[in-house]
Amino acid sequence: MTVAQASLFCTPTPIAGVMVVKRIQRGDQRGMFERMYDKDLLASFGWTSDVVQVNHSVTRGKGTVRGMHFQRAPFSEYKLVSCLVGEVWDVALDLRRGSPSFLQHFAVKLSPHEANALLIPPGCAHGFQTLTEQVDMLYCHNQPYMKSHEDGINASDPRLNLVWPLEITQRSERDLEFAYLTPSFEGV
Repeated sequence: MTVAQASLFCTPTPIAGVMVVKRIQRGDQRGMFERMYDKDLLASFGWTSDVVQVNHSVTRGKGTVRGMHFQRAPFSEYKLVSCLVGEVWDVALDLRRGSPSFLQHFAVKLSPHEANALLIPPGCAHGFQTLTEQVDMLYCHNQPYMKSHEDGINASDPRLNLVWPLEITQRSERDLEFAYLTPSFEGV
């Protein structure tokens, strides 16, 4: 069931709490306007705290992968992720202990043309692959970034069954150093 609020529509995915957010673009000869965030709509899906950080990233190089990133409790976070320039294959991975969709992922193409975003709840990791030479991403977070609580899963871990649409051309040293899941991993 799709839920709408003024200029945004949220559509659930097979992973509880992960939502595709579709923005309604309104425009005329001068240009375009779209709402990027709506507190009341997102509160209906569990995000009841304020946005405490808004971050912008630029990634160059088609095929680059960033992820799979998350923060551990007590700084687990909601993220609302949008692509402002270019296109990405955006992935949310369920790491929640006891979740019916544990270790399952959902992926969607994000772009300004699609006018969409991905809402990622606490306990899910996030990553993306660039589908164009330059990508600008905008992230809204309900928790501050805490280096002491950052974590990640190696995006090449075969246990995740992630299929990237392009050959991976670049990854950061940090992302390459993230471990593969151990057989005893039960979630976060």
